[in-house]
Formats: sequence, C-alpha cells, structure tokens
Amino acid sequence: MTDTPLRRLGSTDLMIAPLVLGGNVFGWTADRAASFAVLDAFVDRGGTMVDTADVYSAWVDGHRGGESETMIGEWLKASGKRDRVLIATKVGMLPGEGGEKLAPARIAAAAEASLRRLGTDRIDLYFAHQDDEDQPQEVVMEAFAKLVEAGKVRVIGASNFHAARLKSANEAARDAGLPRFHVLQPEYNLVSRHKFEGELQDYCITENIGVVPYYGLAAGFLTGKYRKPADLSQSVRGGQMGELLRGKGADVLAALDQVAEETGATQAQVALAWLIAQEGVTAPIASATRVEQLSELMPAMTLSLTRDQIARLDESGA
Repeated sequence: MTDTPLRRLGSTDLMIAPLVLGGNVFGWTADRAASFAVLDAFVDRGGTMVDTADVYSAWVDGHRGGESETMIGEWLKASGKRDRVLIATKVGMLPGEGGEKLAPARIAAAAEASLRRLGTDRIDLYFAHQDDEDQPQEVVMEAFAKLVEAGKVRVIGASNFHAARLKSANEAARDAGLPRFHVLQPEYNLVSRHKFEGELQDYCITENIGVVPYYGLAAGFLTGKYRKPADLSQSVRGGQMGELLRGKGADVLAALDQVAEETGATQAQVALAWLIAQEGVTAPIASATRVEQLSELMPAMTLSLTRDQIARLDESGA
C-alpha cells in the first residue's frame, strides 16, 4: 500500500494519498489504544493526511473540544511520525479566547491552542470550519495570512462554504495580496451531491482548488449496513438512514452492490473510489475506530472504476 500514487492538493506543494483519515473519532469512540493503532496503520500503509478540528468532540457530555487534537498530539510524540504525516485542523465552530467563529482574535488564539494540543510547530492545512458573515472577508483572510507568514500554517482552506462566498473570499485575498483558500472541504457523497456539484465544483476545477470531501460514506449508509427498517435500530443515526432509504438511497445501494460484485470490492470501497474519480476531488475523508475498519477503507485508494461503472453510480444518485 505504500506505493500508492500521491496527488497534488490543488495548486499547493502538499502531496497526499487519495484518502484522508478523519480524526473526529479519536478521543471519542476510539480510545488511546485504538486511536494509536489506527493512526499507525494508516501511515504505515501509505496514508499521508489526518484531518481533525478544534471542536472535536465538544458534542460529547464532559468534553470541551480539543480531545481529538490532544490524542493526535500524544500519538505524534509517542510515534515520532510527525514528518511522515500532514495534519489538517479547523477553526470556527468552537468559541473561546478571542471570541467565536472567524473573528481575527479567535483565529489567532485557536491556532495557538491547536498547535499546543497537537504538540507541533506547524499546521499543514488550516481550515475555516464554517463561513462567518459577521466578519469582513478581507479581515478574515488577513488573520489567516498572519499565521502563514509566521510559519505556523502552511496552507489555508475553507469548509462548508457556498460558491459565492468562497469566490468572494479568494477575491478579497487576491486584491489585498494575501494567501487564498487553496482547499475546500464540502459534504459530498453518492447520496448527498447538491452541496458540491454545480457552481462550487466548477469553481474549484477552474481555480485548481483541492477538494477533500467529508461524509464520504454518508455516516455509514454507503457501507450497505442499512437496508431495511430493522437495520435502523443498529445506530443512533437510524432516523437519518431511514430518510436516505426512503429517498434515492435504495437505488444507490443497488448500484453499489452491482459494482462491488463486478470488482470484488466492498460497497464502502466502491463509494470512496467513486469520490476519488470525481473531477476536482483530491481525496475523500473517512474515519475508522478500529484497524479492521481501516483495512477495509484503504484499498479504495487504488480501486479503479470503469467509465461505465462510474456512470451507473452517477445515475443511481442523480
């Protein structure tokens, strides 16, 4: 797996494998031993980027946010693998010192806190986790630029931005001579396509913005685990899965089953390979709480689908 071809992330100098490891589970549903095992296996098998955020996992009772970054930081120190992995994290959803969202003082303080928890001197990719219409975009871009100039951040990106706002942010940066958003992290998968396809995808392709989608497996739906009402009780996300089944989800699962049988791959591998094959997409993000789960996901990086297979999957979720 270590000979996986790397892809350039947009127009940056970051080269990444075509699958990014989601860090939302670390310090939450994956304890220290499980987190370390998954992280070690990911890097040892050719993975190159881990994605986290300062807000992970503030939604859990007793958590304050920063648990994932802290766990990754402990792993970096114990493993000695900092120079073998790229770290992406985010600011904008966890209020704290300096205010909230993308207030310049908040960006500055949050970056320092993330660096401290990660135990590193640089963030390879720093995302605005969500848009903040209360802040002038030039002021926001200037705050990120200061981090880049200080060597604390290498590349900046935007998550959950609409096309018009991503474009206007980058135009504000260009006009002021500041670094732009080089990477986008949208929600995108076979059953959720409207948030990326169209104007946003076209803009990213035109501007050579790297795209690393989250929810690549639609919170587990695209693994094929949820197929009938009885399956919905398996997960706290049962309501969400039921809604997908009542929509186009059943047609997507049928297409996934067909392509999985043709390729000898699993449904999850096919769903991720479809994302990897989409124009403009550099690498989808997927999480694993156990090495066994990771072992299923990793082959998606080298699974090549035919044009006909991609077209059938496209049609099923259209």
